[in-house]
Amino acid sequence: MNLPRLPIGDTIENGVDWIKANLQWLLDLIITVLSYPLDLIIGVLQFPPALVTIAIFTLLAFALRSWQFGVFTLAGMLLIESMELWPAAMSTLGMILTATLIIILLGVPIGILAARSDRVSSIVRPVLDFMQTMPAFVFLIPVVILFSIGVVPGTIATMIFAFAPVVRLTELGIRQVDKETVEAGVAFGGTAGQVLRGIQLPLGLPTIMAGVNQVIMLALSMAVIAGMVNAGGLGREVVAAISRVEVGNGFEAGLAVVVLAIFLDRLTGAIGQPTGKTLWTMLRDQMRTARAQPGNDGAAGTEAAERVAGGPPKRL
Repeated sequence: MNLPRLPIGDTIENGVDWIKANLQWLLDLIITVLSYPLDLIIGVLQFPPALVTIAIFTLLAFALRSWQFGVFTLAGMLLIESMELWPAAMSTLGMILTATLIIILLGVPIGILAARSDRVSSIVRPVLDFMQTMPAFVFLIPVVILFSIGVVPGTIATMIFAFAPVVRLTELGIRQVDKETVEAGVAFGGTAGQVLRGIQLPLGLPTIMAGVNQVIMLALSMAVIAGMVNAGGLGREVVAAISRVEVGNGFEAGLAVVVLAIFLDRLTGAIGQPTGKTLWTMLRDQMRTARAQPGNDGAAGTEAAERVAGGPPKRL
C-alpha cells in the first residue's frame, strides 16, 4: 500500500514565495538593520594595523586566562598574519561576534522565560530540537531565496544555526540554582527581578557562559559554510580552495579557523570559569609576596631589626 505523499516541501516553498512577494520591505529592513553592527564590528577589527590588534588580543588572553594562553594567542595570530589571511580572519571574527551578540540579546531572555514557565519551555524545546538537528546546509536555501547572497545573509544563516545552545543552557543554568537559595532571597523581600539579577543569573553564569561558548563554536563552523553564499572571510577562502583544488590554500584557511576557534573557546571559557592564572591574579600574588618580605611588614620589620641589634631595644 502506498501512502499519500504529504506536500510538506511544496508548502514550505509556497510559504517562502509568499514572504518574498508580500514582505520584501521587512526583508530589506532586516538587512539594513543587520548591516550597521556588522560593518561597525568588522571595521573596528580591520582598522588598526594587524600587529596592534594582535597585541590587544594577546593582552586580553593574558588578562582573562593565563600567560601560556597569551603566548599561544601571540603565536597563532602572527601565524594568521604571516599567511596573509588577516583581513579574512577579521571579517570572519566580525561575523561571529555580530551573530553571537544578537543571539545573546534574543536567546537569554527566551531562556529566562523558559526557566520560569513550563508552558514556554514545552513550546520552545521542540523548536530548538528542530533547529539543532537540521543539517547546516539546509539553512542556506531559504536564506539565499529571501536575502540573496553576501555577508549579511551569511550572518543570518549563522544566527539561525547557532541560536539553540544559549536558550537551552540559560534555562538549565537558572533551573539548577538551589531552590533554598532562591526561597531565601524571596523571604528577605527580594522581587522577582532582584532574585533573578542577584541570585539566579550570577549562580547560573558558568552554565550560561558554556552556552555562549557553544554558540561561538557553532557560529564559527557556520561562518565557514556560509562562504558558499559569498559571505566573505575565511569561508570564501575555503570555498575557493575547494573549487580550485588548492590543497595548500585550503589547509592555511582551515588552520586560521582552528586558531580563531581555540582563541574564542578558551577566552569565553575563562570568563565563566576563571583559571586563577590571569595577569590580575599574578600581580595580586606578587603584591602579597612583597608585603610578606622582611622590611615591608611592620611585625616582620621589627623582628628583623631585633635580630640585627642582638635583641629588643633597651629602654633608657
